[in-house]
Amino acid sequence: MSKPQHGDRYVEGMATRRSVLGDAHVDRAEAAKTEFDIPFQELITEAAWSHVWSRPHITRRERSMITIALLAALKQDEEVAMHIRASVNTGATRDDIREALLHVAIYAGVPAANHAMKIARKTFDEIDAQAG
Repeated sequence: MSKPQHGDRYVEGMATRRSVLGDAHVDRAEAAKTEFDIPFQELITEAAWSHVWSRPHITRRERSMITIALLAALKQDEEVAMHIRASVNTGATRDDIREALLHVAIYAGVPAANHAMKIARKTFDEIDAQAG
C-alpha cells in the first residue's frame, strides 16, 4: 500500500480525530484500512474531523452531545457506543448524554432513545470496568 501525501485538512482532521477518539482507536482503524477504503478514510478525516469537528464555534462537549443524539436517532449502534466512549475525551458527562438522549425520545422517537439508553448503560459499564 503506497503512502498518500496529505494536506493541512487531513493533518488537522487526524489530530482532532486522535484527540476525540483516542490514539488506540485511531491506530486500530488505521491498521485495518485497505486500498479499497483509503479514500473513505481520507474523506472522513478531512470532512468530519477537520471541516466539522475542528470548527471553533461550539465546544467538543457540545459536538459530542449532538453527535450522540444524531447517531441514536439514526440507530447507528456501534457509532453511538464509540462516541459515548469518546465522551471521556470531549468533556460530555453522563448527565449530558442522558439529556441528549431525552431529546432523541421527543424528536426522533421513544424506541430509538430507549435502544440508545441501553447502549449507553452497557458502554458506561464497560468504561467503569476498564477503570477498575
